[in-house]
Amino acid sequence: MTASPATNRDAAPILPGAMLGVLGSGQLGKMFAMAAARLGYRVHVYAPEHDAPAADVAYRQTIGSFDDEAAVAEFARSVDVVTLEFENISAAATEAAARFAPVRPGGRVLHTTQQRLREKGFLKAAGIPCTPFAEATTKEQLAAALAELGTPAVLKTAAWGYDGKGQSIVRSVAEAEAAHAALGGAPAILEGWVDFECEVSMLAARNVQGEEAFFGPIANDHAHHILDVSVYPRPEVAKLFDDAREIARAVVRELDVVGLLCVEFFLTRDGKLLVNEIAPRPHNSGHLTIDACACSQFEQQVRAVCGLPLGSFETLVPAAAMANLLGDVWQGGEPRWTRVLADPRLRLHLYGKAEARPGRKMGHLTALAGTAEEAATLVRAARESLIVR
Repeated sequence: MTASPATNRDAAPILPGAMLGVLGSGQLGKMFAMAAARLGYRVHVYAPEHDAPAADVAYRQTIGSFDDEAAVAEFARSVDVVTLEFENISAAATEAAARFAPVRPGGRVLHTTQQRLREKGFLKAAGIPCTPFAEATTKEQLAAALAELGTPAVLKTAAWGYDGKGQSIVRSVAEAEAAHAALGGAPAILEGWVDFECEVSMLAARNVQGEEAFFGPIANDHAHHILDVSVYPRPEVAKLFDDAREIARAVVRELDVVGLLCVEFFLTRDGKLLVNEIAPRPHNSGHLTIDACACSQFEQQVRAVCGLPLGSFETLVPAAAMANLLGDVWQGGEPRWTRVLADPRLRLHLYGKAEARPGRKMGHLTALAGTAEEAATLVRAARESLIVR
């Protein structure tokens, strides 16, 4: 494959001291800013929220709508490069930013991955194995999709969904029609049911010079459509590294990614990897790299978008597990933080969100141990010990 101008081996790196721009200011932006600051960069975040997590650590914050192209352009004038921590941003916004600073990953990556029909169409056209799908925006398309894919299946909005939002498992034609009506005519996709062993993810970083680095596959367990626990290296998943890396490599090269992304897979019961989604940014499942790896996913993102040599994803411990801390942990009162802070095998990461709501990601715990099973058991027990009952 011929590299596009975005992958230029002679491109000058953006060196420490520069101002890095981030569209979005949630916890991913916060952890990016922390990694950037350690390397000597300053970070300017742009988002609509007044009290978002990244504002606590960023050098500068601009509050504005992603639909305000003039404001986004003004923001881009103030930085040396723009990256993403949130994919639900209009292509017009990234185009406005790109007039004044390089946007990494670029607008084509965002345009493709933020809409499921475009994303699945890209994967199919590139010959990358993915879940079976068909467009289901109209009633006629839904009927044709059901005839092709059958039930059970998953009906999803084509855009703006995450953590299970905007999707329904449908087990009959009647359920599919009811779920479709609830979408109110929004663009939709029907995905065929995959009988999978587990869900796994692979991190892929690529800098402007074309250097690549990969980490995973990480084994992921979900609860109520939200990531619950991630474990690395789970033996039955770790053996798939070569296959997962080659698929992730095909994704970043075909999209000409500069930055860091996550490829999410289903591992089928017959041992095949099918791409489910692509996240063009750091991913929740990769948070364990902060404590377990020589270079975290966030430092890797900094290095990639700045054109620096990529870091090593080499693990520093035998195994690690990450458990999300949702707002549910706060329902009985302030969690018992001392219980986890007293254990040297645990690492606590809180995002600084003001209000704990059920299902809202407030932080995470990482456990370091001798085996994946030990790490997973430890992190689950530690989370449970936080809850006031």
